[in-house]
Amino acid sequence: MAITEKESQISEFKSKSGLKRILSACSYSIQGFQAAWRNEHAFRQELCIVVPAMVVALLLPLPALHRLALVAVLMLLLIVELLNSALETVVDRISLERHPLSKVAKDIGSAAVFLALMLAGITWIVILLPLVKAWFTA
Repeated sequence: MAITEKESQISEFKSKSGLKRILSACSYSIQGFQAAWRNEHAFRQELCIVVPAMVVALLLPLPALHRLALVAVLMLLLIVELLNSALETVVDRISLERHPLSKVAKDIGSAAVFLALMLAGITWIVILLPLVKAWFTA
């Protein structure tokens, strides 16, 4: 049976199927977290804030949906930071020379992190403000 041109262009890095694919994906994810921790100051700083904040969010006397929202926006912040770090790494892999398009790509990634951070802050304020007010008026 002849291999078609499209089949011959499939990357050797393309994942396998079944359990091996799942185990490989988990391994790659762990390696990604390790690389982010080792190489990305912003990720480390955010993680040092996000982990305790998640614990606080889960312990607060709030409805489950509110706790979920507090945790979700923190997870979203980490997700966007990881994607921004990946984008910056790819840009740097292409070239370390200063280039206007490289700057635009990195600035857009930074803007995405900023928006995720603002969303997290606003969500926490909106959900916690009534709780804080109740504590001080009780």
